[in-house]
Amino acid sequence: MPKREEDRILREWTPIILRSILIVAMVVLGAGLVLTYTFAPDYYVERYQAAQHGHLIGKEPVGLLFDRVRQGNPHAVLTIGLFVLTLVPLARVAFCFMLFVRERDYTYVALTAYVLAGLIVGALAGSAG
Repeated sequence: MPKREEDRILREWTPIILRSILIVAMVVLGAGLVLTYTFAPDYYVERYQAAQHGHLIGKEPVGLLFDRVRQGNPHAVLTIGLFVLTLVPLARVAFCFMLFVRERDYTYVALTAYVLAGLIVGALAGSAG
């Protein structure tokens, strides 16, 4: 496949994939909001009041999060929606990185790799602490 054709495909598919991720995130977040409104309207008020009284809720394992999504837990659905939403900037930087590698623009490859590494480390650090 000629280089121009590959570049055209990359430039056309990048926005489509990014928009698709964004639409999926919006649908999941919307479903989480509907579930919250219908099944647990006082959930966040109760958590806020518990935090005011010093009763903080710790982290939960990811496996438990997916189990709760299958059960229709509104908080878990919203959390998954936010996880999907964080994929948008990560995917955008990854596509830019691939594009710069294909164009052999090594200055931008280095800068984009630095940003991509920062996003990945930040996401991992956020999930660890």
